[in-house]
Amino acid sequence: MTVMNMIQAINSAQNVMMERDGNVVALGEDVGYFGGVFRATEGLQRKYGKSRVFDTPISENGIVATAIGMAAYGLRPVAEIQFADYIYPGFDQLVSEAARMRYRTAGEWFLPLTIRSPYGGGIFGGQTHSQSPEALFAHVAGLKTVIPSNPYDAKGLLIAAIEDNDPVLFFEPKRIYNGPFDGFFDRPVTPWAKHPKAEVPEGHYTVPLGKAAVVREGEQITVIAYGTMVHVALATIEAQGIDAEVIDLRTILPVDIDTIEASVKKTGRCVVVHEATRTGGLGAELSALIQERCFYHLEAPVGRATGFDTPYPHSLEWAYFPGPIRLGTAIKKALED
Repeated sequence: MTVMNMIQAINSAQNVMMERDGNVVALGEDVGYFGGVFRATEGLQRKYGKSRVFDTPISENGIVATAIGMAAYGLRPVAEIQFADYIYPGFDQLVSEAARMRYRTAGEWFLPLTIRSPYGGGIFGGQTHSQSPEALFAHVAGLKTVIPSNPYDAKGLLIAAIEDNDPVLFFEPKRIYNGPFDGFFDRPVTPWAKHPKAEVPEGHYTVPLGKAAVVREGEQITVIAYGTMVHVALATIEAQGIDAEVIDLRTILPVDIDTIEASVKKTGRCVVVHEATRTGGLGAELSALIQERCFYHLEAPVGRATGFDTPYPHSLEWAYFPGPIRLGTAIKKALED
């Protein structure tokens, strides 16, 4: 076992898979010689060569289209979109081509394609480097969407994604990428958002896609989170002394509704927290699912703590970012209703 942060775990996952399978390739802007803007592919080109780890033009639609073609002809591409904010030019290829290939060919063709991308705020990236677009893809049948919250899961989930025969979007919460300092700024992190490190096996292992984790058991209320918000939820609960159950979704499509249902039926109350904007966010879908399945067990309406329905503000980042105050307010309301 080696202590890794999330970046190191993601790098290790790609290294393990490239070593095991010659069909695994990595592509994207600056992923080769530079090792990626966050260094998630550092050293891979030196080890595996320019034909397997290569830089692309600044063209997200080109990156996605190329990866789809590679996957259709037997490779297992791992394409990096440098920031999730820039994935939109490739949206049509992902929705109209990648997600529908198995369906439109009646299962004759499949696409073992993984798209990696850092998402969310926390590094003062402003409106064009801080977006959380995961709910857009959760609407698309045929895509799997994965978001890890810790290094161990990040490596196991990424290996599982690369081995999967269908397209997987792998969003990485850049707020918790690195060590004890913010990614681009030499300043201590806020106490409730420490970058987690963990013991991670150096070799091959997987964490199953589509399976949530109960990271804290409790009786009073269920808090559903993913990515950075898992750590916000745990810190909030600890600070307020609440006996809450915390579920880390890990995969948001397909969502593990069975684990959610069992928890909410036990606690009778639920709050969903996510960094993305409120309207049309994943919290709305989860609220509907919980209401459909747990209506007679609910003691209060399902609450939400989310980002605001605005572009991500550079100067007011920590006011936008759902923290313990906003989540704590939502939990208090759910407990008092």
